[in-house]
Amino acid sequence: MLMLLTGCNALPDSGPTEAQVNHTQRDPKKNTVGYGIVQISLDLITLLESESPALFTSLDADNTPRNPGKNDTVGPGDILQVSIYEVGSALFSPTNAGMAAASGGVNIPGASTASTLPPLNVDGAGNIRMPFVGSMHVTGMTTTQVAQAIRTQLKQKSQSPQVVVRIVSDIANSVMVYGGVRHPSRIPLTPNREHILDVIALAGGEEHSNESDEDYIVRLTRNDRIAEMPLKVIENEPAQNIVMQPGDRVQLTFQPRNFSVLGASGQVTETQFTTPTLTLAEAISRVGGPLDSRADPNAVYLFRYENADILRRLGMPIDENATTGPVVYQLDMMNPNGYFLAEKFMMRNGDLIYIANSSSNKFYKFMNLITTILSPGTSMGGIAK
Repeated sequence: MLMLLTGCNALPDSGPTEAQVNHTQRDPKKNTVGYGIVQISLDLITLLESESPALFTSLDADNTPRNPGKNDTVGPGDILQVSIYEVGSALFSPTNAGMAAASGGVNIPGASTASTLPPLNVDGAGNIRMPFVGSMHVTGMTTTQVAQAIRTQLKQKSQSPQVVVRIVSDIANSVMVYGGVRHPSRIPLTPNREHILDVIALAGGEEHSNESDEDYIVRLTRNDRIAEMPLKVIENEPAQNIVMQPGDRVQLTFQPRNFSVLGASGQVTETQFTTPTLTLAEAISRVGGPLDSRADPNAVYLFRYENADILRRLGMPIDENATTGPVVYQLDMMNPNGYFLAEKFMMRNGDLIYIANSSSNKFYKFMNLITTILSPGTSMGGIAK
């Protein structure tokens, strides 16, 4: 019997048993990452469902938007197109001056001349320079206000000047959209005040349109603050489809969600979700569930780096500066209640399921090994006879 036990202990395992997992968790020398074990229950599921990701609406919680206007003001980097309409002797139209000379120096009051100046760049200081006006500060002004300011400067130099200004390259009122979109580009904002889904659509939408929206992560940078959220959440929660502000940066990233399964399961594998949502029961069934010959069904574990706030609410010790921490959720599949709980427990990207080996697994391994050595090809049933 002693030799039998020694032989059993010498055999290799594919992973720890329930007793070994629990023992390691209680031993500070072995539990170097500081994980805790939590039984899956209805209270736990309710707690996890109450967790909310970093919201886009929180980006402006501590600071005022830089430009709460309507995206129609001029700023550094913009390019302006200025058109001037003059009556009589014109400053900007040599054609009209030639007509006046041909008529003996007599201006023709009814003749109106339109002159379009070369594009004017708004420099880093927010100024433009134009003939007969000089330098003019235009940052923060609408195109109408810029036109009025130019007209005021030309009144003493031109007869009844009328000015039209439009922005031909809007840099100040724009956002950058890049990453997993069809057409990464700078998207100009308009007085219509585009939302985040609008600018993603204007950039061509998702690069892989046949993939699930849950596999796309939207990363928004605003005022040096960053928030991330699945594209599907923004589509389902209108409050998160926030209005874009000049200078925002939107990155769309394709991140296929997957989970891994190890231990005494029908299949050891890494598997993609392929569906908008996935429960623990669905994930276990995809790999064949626990093996009857090896598994311990009351020791099904899910390893996850959980949100630090959730861990604190569970009463687990965690560093005050940490954002996540390791935790092991345990499911008892020998209890019928566990199947109902598994149907409610939602999987997340990167989860790892481990189905523990049965404590009697080594004995059966040892007996199979003895059978193979003594009589290759003979079953245990034959030896028993």
